[in-house]
Amino acid sequence: MRPGAGRAFPLGDWGEPGDRLDELYVWVEQRALFIADWYLADRTRKRLGARVLRTGASLGATAAALLPLLALTGTLPRGVALWGYVALLAAVMCVFADRCFGLTTGWIRDVATAQAIQRRLEALQYDWASESVREMLGPKEGGANEAAERGLTLLRRFTEDVSEVVRAETADWMLEFRPGFTPPASQQDTGQPARPAEVCVAAQNVHRFPKSPGLRPSMPRQRPPEEPSN
Repeated sequence: MRPGAGRAFPLGDWGEPGDRLDELYVWVEQRALFIADWYLADRTRKRLGARVLRTGASLGATAAALLPLLALTGTLPRGVALWGYVALLAAVMCVFADRCFGLTTGWIRDVATAQAIQRRLEALQYDWASESVREMLGPKEGGANEAAERGLTLLRRFTEDVSEVVRAETADWMLEFRPGFTPPASQQDTGQPARPAEVCVAAQNVHRFPKSPGLRPSMPRQRPPEEPSN
């Protein structure tokens, strides 16, 4: 279950814009804290599972290496060497379970998402305090209308940033269950698939004109057309 939005958007009488803005700020802050706490709690569960599976994989790999060696030296009976294959299979299953359920990658992604939300929340708190001080001490520019508009813009931008962080994390989470290969770096940067014809031509040019130290490949010169004879 992915993090939800928390309680509903506060609606009230905007005859007192200062009170409504304070209520809206509390709603936005509680929503961000709720999402960050959800990711931190999910991190705890996934980290525990990842540690258990990685410990099992390490113990299984160690047993798979030691049991045949001890059986070969005569310290243990020779029949014990067969249990090394069982231990190796258990280690592989632990690694596969970790990759299948995305425990290690999941808790690392949860930590990064929670930290990103917390950084944005800290920036919002300082920006909100600066805006409040500006209205209390500084000269009022444009009256209460522009002050309320600046406050709404600040809260809306923060909410969109948090939603974008959650959306990006959810997209990465969904990619773990999506079969296929990783696209090349050029496709990831531009977002456009490479054309097969251009790839072939580029490969032919690379093989035709190899790079030399300190020299740039040059195109072969063409003969100028001969003048027609009279």
